[in-house]
Amino acid sequence: MAKKKNETQDTSAEALENALTRTEQYIENNQKSLTIIVLAIIVIVGLFLGYKRLYIAPKEAEAQVQIFAAEQYFEKDSFNLALYGDGNYLGFIDIISSYSPTKTGNLANYYAGICYRALGDYDAAIEHLKKFSPKDKMIGSVAFGSIADCYVQLERLEEAAKYYIKAANYGKNTFTTPLYLMKAGVVYEELGMFAEALKTYKRIKSEYSKSTEAREVEKYIARVSLNL
Repeated sequence: MAKKKNETQDTSAEALENALTRTEQYIENNQKSLTIIVLAIIVIVGLFLGYKRLYIAPKEAEAQVQIFAAEQYFEKDSFNLALYGDGNYLGFIDIISSYSPTKTGNLANYYAGICYRALGDYDAAIEHLKKFSPKDKMIGSVAFGSIADCYVQLERLEEAAKYYIKAANYGKNTFTTPLYLMKAGVVYEELGMFAEALKTYKRIKSEYSKSTEAREVEKYIARVSLNL
C-alpha cells in the first residue's frame, strides 16, 4: 500500500515538474511576444490614467463652474435660458457639447431633458433623458418616469407603461415607486390591459400601504376588477 502511495506521489511530482518545464519553455520561446504584451498593457493603463488626470479632471472642474448659471435658470423655470445660455454663460446644450465626457456633461443631459419636457418638445426630451446615465437611484427613477410622461404626451402608451415600470423598479423607494406604479396602472387601463393594471395596483396596496397612492388605490382596484 505504502509502495503504491509512493508511486502515486512520484507520478504527481513528475507531472508537476513536466508542467513547469513546459511553462518555462513556453515563456522562453515567446519571451519577445510576452514582453510586448506586458509593455502594451502598461502603456494603455498609463494613457488611461493620464487621460483621466490630465484631461478629464480639469474638464470636470471647468464644467462644474460653467453649469452653475444654467442650474440657476433651471431653478427659476427659465428653461430657454437654461438650455441655450444668456450670451455670457453656457446653457445645458453647450455644456453637453463641450463637456460630454464629464459627469457634469452627463448631468446636463438630465437637465436638458426636463427643460424640453417643460417646453413641450417631447422628442428632444426623450433623446436627452435616454442619453443620461444615472448614478443616483432617485434621479434615475425620475428620469425614467419623465421619459414615460413624454411618451404619454406623444400617445405612445405601450412605451410609456414600460418606462413607468422601469422608473418604479429603479431604486425602489416609498416616494417615486408607488407614484410611477399608479401611473403605469392608469396607462395599462387605457391600453385595455386590465390584468396588468390590477397587478400594478395590488402591488401598491401590498408593498406601499403607507404611501399617498395607497389611500385611494382601492377604488382603482374595484374599477379594474369590473373589467376582468
